[in-house]
Amino acid sequence: MNHNEFWAALDQLAAQSKIIIDRPKGSSHPRYPNLVYPVDYGCLENTRSMDGSGIDVWRGTAGEGIDAVVCTVDLLKRDSEIKILIGCTEEEKQLVLATHNNSEYMKGILIRRDT
Repeated sequence: MNHNEFWAALDQLAAQSKIIIDRPKGSSHPRYPNLVYPVDYGCLENTRSMDGSGIDVWRGTAGEGIDAVVCTVDLLKRDSEIKILIGCTEEEKQLVLATHNNSEYMKGILIRRDT
């Protein structure tokens, strides 16, 4: 499989799913109130991720296309996941990445669609 097929599969999954934003930009994490969401955050309805809930999405202000994914490792939960970035500007991508690297327990890397 080449990179284009991976992104096409994500496009298809997103197109067939409703985006549920349950943590709008500026809101705080329910368990970690110091964590403020810099971009709308939610999930794809009727999908499943490593934690048993929907596949996570960050929805930015630059449109509807999938720009990138962030791959995360959470040492407290002892899991890893991908987070899909949809319509994120470059600044929003950096804010999302910083959110996933703001503690010693969670780390993330950004994988851009054009790579």
